[in-house]
Amino acid sequence: MQLPHAVEKLFEAADRKLAHHPKLLHMFKQCYVNTLETTTKRMPDGTTFVFTGDIPAMWLRDSSAQVRHYVPLAKDDETLKSLIEGLLRRQFYYIGIDPYANAFNEEANDRRYEEDLTELNPWVWERKYEIDSLCYPIELAYAYWKATGRKQALGESFRTAARSIIRLWVTEQRHFEQSTYRFTRLTGPKSDTLRNGGMGMPVQYTGMTWSGFRPSDDACTFGYLIPSNMFAAVALGHVAEIAEAVFQDNYLKRDALALKEEIEYGIETYGTVLHPVFGKIYAYETDGCGNHNLMDDANVPSLLSIPYLGYKDKDDEIVRNTRRFILSEHNPYYYEGGKAKGIGSPHTPRRYIWHIALSMQALTSSDPDEMWSLIETCLATDADTGYMHEGFDVDDPARFTRSWFAWANSLFAECVYHWMELER
Repeated sequence: MQLPHAVEKLFEAADRKLAHHPKLLHMFKQCYVNTLETTTKRMPDGTTFVFTGDIPAMWLRDSSAQVRHYVPLAKDDETLKSLIEGLLRRQFYYIGIDPYANAFNEEANDRRYEEDLTELNPWVWERKYEIDSLCYPIELAYAYWKATGRKQALGESFRTAARSIIRLWVTEQRHFEQSTYRFTRLTGPKSDTLRNGGMGMPVQYTGMTWSGFRPSDDACTFGYLIPSNMFAAVALGHVAEIAEAVFQDNYLKRDALALKEEIEYGIETYGTVLHPVFGKIYAYETDGCGNHNLMDDANVPSLLSIPYLGYKDKDDEIVRNTRRFILSEHNPYYYEGGKAKGIGSPHTPRRYIWHIALSMQALTSSDPDEMWSLIETCLATDADTGYMHEGFDVDDPARFTRSWFAWANSLFAECVYHWMELER
């Protein structure tokens, strides 16, 4: 395919900066264009359908993450502007169909994983409710607006979607009292369904908003998922800024900021734990009843990604303590082996770590040497494919899940791009 002009210019710069790292140069280029070449489809209505790669459906989360690394180049490239604005229009359209759904079909064809016990729609591929599915389009729209100054993607469809998202998050602050959302899957592992008649386990009001599932698409153990609530708080700040600057909508701004304050209060009041080794840290999940799940998952939003999300700076004391915890054996999904070490997920086999987590660890590091070491680990664990995978065995990288994972490729490309910027 003919590459966008801005991408060609970036690759010319990469040829110079990475000349002494031929494998890194090759993998950076392959991973950077992976979404453009394999998972992007322009639709007759001018929108963009971005599917995950090995599944023909479009996740609100993945589709945003798959194009995020193009945002810095979009200002001076009409092809990238059209692609991103087309994706945002399609995302807001999907949210209008069902804000509880996480993945959608290209057409209203009733294709899906399973005939789950929940409210189904022909457009919906899967209806696992995940807070981050609604955060990602807001974050993408905000980042694109800031990078380009263009308001075309911030029309009435954005404002309608933002109001719908706020209503849903307010409802899910009191999930058991006010929500009609239920989800039960009769096949597959227990992590694919919600307990307690499809409602999830009991929670009490905290100010945070409830989530049925994690960014991994696994069910939450406890309904208040801390990293996703952090992402929601950041997204609400974006909505408030856009409401004022673009729409002059004081009501939308007021509602976004009020909910943001409640969620942040809930995170800081109910979402922290005094750990005997690491001090005050953030939990991964809580129910507001005194129970906490101390772990981290490779999928983003994660505790590792707190500075990347923009919730708190990497130098914040609780963030530093949490990072030390999740990059240690105290995190049940942190693994060290003969070939690599890092964070995995209950979504993949034991002792498999994720390239997404390695890239995120690099992006949130304050140490250039650590960042470069993590890039080298990614290069050494591609199993000679030239691409990033989902999870891989820490003792044998030739054993991996998902040979084609566009999100991991995009995040690795973003990581290398950031490293090149630091090397100026």
